[in-house]
Amino acid sequence: MPSNFGRTLGPVIDLRRLEALVAVHRTGGVSAAAETLHYGQPTISHHLRRLEAETGSVLLQRVGRGIRLTPDGVRLAQRGEEILGLLARAEAELSAATSLQAGTVRVAAFPSGAATLVPAAVTLLAERHPGLSLDLIEAEPPEAADLLRAGGADLALTFAYPDQPEAGAITSTTVLEDPLYLVGAAGTDLGGPDEGLARFADTRWVTGCERCRRELLALCESAGFAPRIAFASDDYVAVQSLVATGLGVTVLPGLALRAHQHPEVVRRPVPGAARRVQVSTYGAAPAPAAVTAVALALQDAAR
Repeated sequence: MPSNFGRTLGPVIDLRRLEALVAVHRTGGVSAAAETLHYGQPTISHHLRRLEAETGSVLLQRVGRGIRLTPDGVRLAQRGEEILGLLARAEAELSAATSLQAGTVRVAAFPSGAATLVPAAVTLLAERHPGLSLDLIEAEPPEAADLLRAGGADLALTFAYPDQPEAGAITSTTVLEDPLYLVGAAGTDLGGPDEGLARFADTRWVTGCERCRRELLALCESAGFAPRIAFASDDYVAVQSLVATGLGVTVLPGLALRAHQHPEVVRRPVPGAARRVQVSTYGAAPAPAAVTAVALALQDAAR
């Protein structure tokens, strides 16, 4: 298919001249149009002559001491009203978004973050910028990165474990160090808070998402054993239910346990183990004002 890039498709109409034509159409004369637009009559007449020259059309006819629009002039003036109206609407919407009076920000967030930090951020936004709203998309970090790159999300709440690199062109700011906990069925002796995982080398394990599984393997390897994985699930509620039945033990982040802790499980911290909770965007700074406002609310909620 041939490209139109670089071709001249028609006259380029100056918006000031179009505004003058619309004003004449509305008011019925050059003098009234000049008064409406706060211009002098010669300025309106100049704009109208230049508009005719640029479009190659006869837009006005002299009638006695006055003027009237030709059919071409009327058609252009009617379209001009639509164009100027759309432009005014776009300017108003942009001004409202820039001043944080209105707008919607699409946020992708992992499940436990969506259940804990996002509601707190929404409360802060309601106080600071009541005109802003959030469109929440639940997504694990890899899917959230894809949404950011594809333009399906404006901002993402993600997490990463140590030694896990950032996705290309994604900029992330850490807002929380989320500690990891060893979780077992009620009555399980998990050991002291400073104890590692080695005592569970011969125990079955339940694990979570792929990123969480890789971190569990790394933690167990540093403790000198390879875990025996009995079950894996992305659903933290399901993981806890399996642990509660005595199927095995698991390691879960603090936010997951804050969002939901099964009444029949116990927990203790894993010394020195945590994940980074991050606010992530795509592309270079600065971000739009509304996106920045949501990012700040998430940071404050994480505190």
